[in-house]
Amino acid sequence: MIARVFRSFSSLRIFNYRLWATGALVSNIGTWMQRTAQDWLVLTQLTHHNASAVGTVMALQFGPQLLLLPWTGFAADHYNQRKLLMATQATMGALALALGVLTITGVVELWHVYVFAFLFGCASAFDGPVRQTFVGSLVGDADLHNAVALNSTSFNAGRMIGPAVAGIVIGSVGTGWAFLINGISFLAVLVSMSMFRLSELRESARAHRSRKGMTEGFRYVWSRPDLKANLIMLFLIGTFGLNFPIFISTMAVGVFQADARGYGLLSSTMAIGTMSGAFLAAGREKPSFTTLLIGAAIFGLGCALAAIAPTYWMFAGALVVIGIAALTFTNTSNSLMQISTEPAMRGRVMALRLGIALGGTPIGAPIVGWVANDFGPRWALGIGAASGLVAAATGVYVLRRWVIEPARVSSCVRDD
Repeated sequence: MIARVFRSFSSLRIFNYRLWATGALVSNIGTWMQRTAQDWLVLTQLTHHNASAVGTVMALQFGPQLLLLPWTGFAADHYNQRKLLMATQATMGALALALGVLTITGVVELWHVYVFAFLFGCASAFDGPVRQTFVGSLVGDADLHNAVALNSTSFNAGRMIGPAVAGIVIGSVGTGWAFLINGISFLAVLVSMSMFRLSELRESARAHRSRKGMTEGFRYVWSRPDLKANLIMLFLIGTFGLNFPIFISTMAVGVFQADARGYGLLSSTMAIGTMSGAFLAAGREKPSFTTLLIGAAIFGLGCALAAIAPTYWMFAGALVVIGIAALTFTNTSNSLMQISTEPAMRGRVMALRLGIALGGTPIGAPIVGWVANDFGPRWALGIGAASGLVAAATGVYVLRRWVIEPARVSSCVRDD
């Protein structure tokens, strides 16, 4: 038991990773404050409970992940990752401050939120692949899975704390202050990265400059059945299942008539599940495809339970289950793809992963928002349930096709 606990935090023995984790935790709290405040601003202040508008914001914010895919992976594999990260973090901080000023002064309009969501998405599209692959430079391949899991723990600690704090801030001083606090929180990452011991960074193999760029990434993934299956499952759940701003906000306001604090509490409750899933992931020695399959199946069942939950607190309980499953699935997907990919290809492969995971949002979020508006939030959650179950079925098919059946063939050959 003690060894498992120690293994769960093994990456923290590395100085540079401790600095990174500290700064990232502060920034993650601010990021979740902004996400909560942004959804609340659109849903209750700029529209009259219009879930489609929330879906449009999500589409604009995550669309650049797919739109800029040829450039984001190339940048992660070819440029100085530390300097690129500092540039993207500074850009996102400046955008948050600007949106906060517009909101506090009372001049913010819906189209302003649309524009800032798109610009924030563009910066995030370059930030995501390099941020995920940069972890390998901090800890090396031996501790990569543990570091990925601890990053998820930090991200979901922010998800647990940020929405609750945002609810208090919105109710006390107004929505705009949540944006300002997020903008300031990016300073924590910038300061921590400026304090790195550069001599201790583990330089991974860098890609050679070529005109092929992202084409090489596509060819590499296409040649790997395990990576293709991972991405198909990720597309299904990422496009139709990971629409939590729509699910939680519409259920909170439209079904349970909750206020800003009640909405923030639901988001934080879900983060209890994701935190639990992150700690479980950190304690595992290595990821497996079976774990990916189980995470997808439980995610689908959790969404189904949330869809039929009769009370606020039963819905909150279902969100805990969804949080554990979502983290298990996404973290296992992340670790499997990084560990099984050649270092020189990681940036492009991770950009492709993020492009599929988040780039599907422009497709799924408007559909889910339309269903929530026209048929009710419970039916929207039903779509999320279906995405998890279909992804799990896909995983079962792949497991049988590429793992179990080849093993049986080999066994028959040996018997003969």
